[in-house]
Amino acid sequence: MSLHHTGAGIDGQKLKSLVDSHAALPGALLPMLHAIQDEFGHVPEQAVPVIARSLNLSRAEVHGVITFYHHFRTHAPGRHVVQVCRAEACQSVGAAALEAHAKKCLGIDFHETTADGAVTLEAVYCLGNCALGPSVRVGDDVIGRVSPERFDDIIAELRAEVAA
Repeated sequence: MSLHHTGAGIDGQKLKSLVDSHAALPGALLPMLHAIQDEFGHVPEQAVPVIARSLNLSRAEVHGVITFYHHFRTHAPGRHVVQVCRAEACQSVGAAALEAHAKKCLGIDFHETTADGAVTLEAVYCLGNCALGPSVRVGDDVIGRVSPERFDDIIAELRAEVAA
């Protein structure tokens, strides 16, 4: 993920370029939102009117899609995004306990970021690693058979990377 920030804001030219490059696609809104989040790490509030104008939608329609899909973030995530699978297969092998442990360990709930900005915790509903549940994803890496102890080790490694 490349984060093109200009000071505290978002690179407006890059945002406009992403919107323009996706506007002609059939069903352009979702690919556009994915491209923006891939570039900036989230869909910033300032993107909503740009998208709405480009696709001849209301701001409310764009906002409704962003907030309907849990995948889209409206605020920048922590340096690492940790996703805990909540699908049935993972639930059957301890994901609920892992979820509770993760929230307690990090001191946050889903869709929140730790105070040090290191970790954002998210729920997902299948990582495709059903035989090895409970599973988590850190960035692009899916990790199976995650116990609370293994979760603690993963978080310790992430915090060590942030501190380095």
